[in-house]
Amino acid sequence: IPNRWIDQGAICALPILEVDTRLKSGQIEVALKEFVSDKTNWRKMLKNEVEVVDLKQVRDELLPKVQLLIDELGAKMLNNETLEINYPVVEYPSKISSLNFDKTPLISGLLKGIKGQYLILDVGVLNIRKFGSYNITLTY
Repeated sequence: IPNRWIDQGAICALPILEVDTRLKSGQIEVALKEFVSDKTNWRKMLKNEVEVVDLKQVRDELLPKVQLLIDELGAKMLNNETLEINYPVVEYPSKISSLNFDKTPLISGLLKGIKGQYLILDVGVLNIRKFGSYNITLTY
């Protein structure tokens, strides 16, 4: 499973095409996002307010819309099973409060879980990827 899907908090994934370059993959992504959003509502994702969809049905509806591009790029159709992605979360927050080391250099709280690139604490959520270059000390 690509890290990008996990970072975005995906709860399921279905690889649908295989191409030989990242450029071709990007071209197909751009074509597909004309029909579906490629944005994650991070607040709903962190509250676990997710809409479960039949990815195979969505695939079967979308691919004909970009079939010419698929053929042009020589993409190989895949017939994979849907992958379920689980995250270690004990409790999802009912309200999202975003934490930020720039505004609050010392953050103290109880870790409730990890989903995507977020740490879920009892005092708020922290996009840990945003602070990748920071020197952080963790104590417990």
